[in-house]
Amino acid sequence: MSGFRTAAVIGASVGIGAELVKQLVASGVVVAAVARRLPELEALQAACGGPDKVKIYVHDVKQFDEAPAVFDRLVAELGGLDCLIYNAGVMPRIEESEYNFAKDREMIEVNLLGAMAWFNPAAAFMEARRAGTLVGISSVAGDRGRRGNPAYHTSKAALTTYLEALRNRLFRYGVHVVTVKPGPVRTAMTEGLKLPLMIDADDAARGTLALARAGTGQGYVPVAWRPIMLAIQHVPSVLFRRTNI
Repeated sequence: MSGFRTAAVIGASVGIGAELVKQLVASGVVVAAVARRLPELEALQAACGGPDKVKIYVHDVKQFDEAPAVFDRLVAELGGLDCLIYNAGVMPRIEESEYNFAKDREMIEVNLLGAMAWFNPAAAFMEARRAGTLVGISSVAGDRGRRGNPAYHTSKAALTTYLEALRNRLFRYGVHVVTVKPGPVRTAMTEGLKLPLMIDADDAARGTLALARAGTGQGYVPVAWRPIMLAIQHVPSVLFRRTNI
């Protein structure tokens, strides 16, 4: 048993999101899959057994004002909501001497503001019912400000802090807020990159759902990142800025 009867995955069409949908359905959960691209959503729905198993919703998370209406619709069509997972994220390549506001803004809008637009109505819904689980896919990238992609690290650090605050607000109402911090995952986002401890999307989804079911405050996927990031967090800034970690 998954511990959930119904769930929604935002950013569901490919990668970790698609794997989350498949694994939830396999454990008996009816899932609302939300993403921008209809063909990928339709293929995912077919692969999971059709509309009785997966209900699909086309939505661009940068259209913040649309989120509450889409949320209300999927809750009505699912007959409730036990778990919402925000997985949408972008990480465009940034060159060493590139300072590109358009890319920076897209990362903040998708990785952070889109999450807030979805978690707000979900939090209100679950608070009123005194039950539910909210899951945000953050990243090890948010634990320090690395040189490679300042806006991406900022977006994930901000998401981690936002989720902590939301967890502190909702715990008294019986609502779990879970922060998942994966290391590098083999997806289109990381194609061509050589990164340490890289895992497949199905493993990342499996680890995410284990944390969601446990209602854990936050956790790393895989757990091997926990001692690594603890060490990195304690590297003095005067030394950290001279590295390329």
